[in-house]
Amino acid sequence: MDKIRYGVIGIGNMGSAHANALYEGRIEGAVLSAVADADEKRLLWAKESYKGGVSFYTDYNKLLSSGRVDAVLIATPHYDHPKIAVQAFKCGLHVLTEKPAGVDAGSVRVMNEEAKISGKSFGIMFNQRTDPLFETLKYYVGIGLLGEIKRSVWIINNWYRTQAYYDSAGWRAKWSTEGGGVLLNQCPHNLDIWQWTVGMPTKIRAFCREGHYHNISVEDDVTIYTEYENGATGVLITSTGEYPGTNRLEISGTMGKAVAEDGMLKLFLLDNDEREICENSGEAFPADRVTQVTLKFNETEDGHILILKNFTRHLLFGDELIAPGEEGINSLRISNAAYISSQKKETVDIPADESLFMDLLNEKIEKENEKGNTVNKGSAGSEKTGEYSDRWSVRW
Repeated sequence: MDKIRYGVIGIGNMGSAHANALYEGRIEGAVLSAVADADEKRLLWAKESYKGGVSFYTDYNKLLSSGRVDAVLIATPHYDHPKIAVQAFKCGLHVLTEKPAGVDAGSVRVMNEEAKISGKSFGIMFNQRTDPLFETLKYYVGIGLLGEIKRSVWIINNWYRTQAYYDSAGWRAKWSTEGGGVLLNQCPHNLDIWQWTVGMPTKIRAFCREGHYHNISVEDDVTIYTEYENGATGVLITSTGEYPGTNRLEISGTMGKAVAEDGMLKLFLLDNDEREICENSGEAFPADRVTQVTLKFNETEDGHILILKNFTRHLLFGDELIAPGEEGINSLRISNAAYISSQKKETVDIPADESLFMDLLNEKIEKENEKGNTVNKGSAGSEKTGEYSDRWSVRW
């Protein structure tokens, strides 16, 4: 196989950017062979934009069975990701899906099982994993440079959004169409990087405030507290209602700490393990030496492009996947547990009860429907398309 033939399903904001990258030849070894979108306006835009060799479908099932593609890139609303992926695997196709993997962990678990049965490759668009800062941080944590992890704290509230943003499209900020707010729309990347770096928590206590800063039914302000198997703890604070915002990740361990902020990774390293200092020092206020190292990182190629290139090379040459699709369930298990914890006002184990989450979600959708559509009058067809934007980047 010389080139991977991609079909893009869903050509709104992100899908059109991916389709453009493939059509323009920015992904070596890949071509755009088909697109699908149920919105006739979006499909008309695609037909005017992509000439020659590209097929168009209003029904994604026809794309899947067309024989025109080797792999599909799913960029539809969140709820549809698992359903389309499962059908694609059944059709013998490789799958690269946008984040989040889905809305509920139960559906994503089924998707992961189907991927394994199919034997086809599965990736997820966790483009922040390509950021050299995060790659370096993960590496240092992994080799034990910080010792045993004690605590992680991430303040990521530079996701500021106005009411106009939420009103710009009918599907935004609704339980019925997005499945959540800041945790499902803006923060899947952060939740992924968090667990990718320090591991999955075992318990969670969360406070998700719905419509706190905006006229929406989903959460726009969240504080999460987590506990880990080794006794470590973590805190994540996020919102779309604070301006100017902060993006600061701090990880503390027995051999020092790491701070990621302003495009830099600062390391504060001890010569001796803090636990040994605590237990063996005869001084009440010891002043052991701390070595500070500051690493600055240059901008790299867009992470979406890097994930597409990696997935393509994986299919052609067997390169290891940067973001295996099966790992998409991890960040979702955190957010699902956070919603349950906030609703029940108690600490919840991870993974949380899948059926309990679905009951909670359906209850929120029912209440939302009872209130009626008072906001979000925009049309998805009016949204900006065709470009990667720093709107999807972690801004330091």
